[in-house]
Amino acid sequence: MWLEDVGQLGCVRQSLDRLPTRKGRPACHRDGRMVGYAILGPDAEASRGSGTFRRRVFWLLPHDRDTERDGLYATSAPAEAVDPRTLEPRVKGCKTDRSEGGPPSRAMQELGIQPPL
Repeated sequence: MWLEDVGQLGCVRQSLDRLPTRKGRPACHRDGRMVGYAILGPDAEASRGSGTFRRRVFWLLPHDRDTERDGLYATSAPAEAVDPRTLEPRVKGCKTDRSEGGPPSRAMQELGIQPPL
């Protein structure tokens, strides 16, 4: 579930949080803002020990590239950052040239794909 249009974001931070429910918007306990979260199906099992569910949460910090274009992550990305276009249900997501803030790869150039400004 996306809370913002992530099409213009080069990367989002991805965390695996233990939450009390399968669905619904989780509380955000980070300095930044939550931009999305996973909704689990009815067959998702809770942890035997804690009764919580492991759900992905997607978020950004105030100093990330979407806010500070020339800041700390102008040409890199945090370790937990992934390209939101690579995310799918039950698929972790991965880094790309776009998420790393680097120049387009040769393959991107050949396909005419330009990263967002």
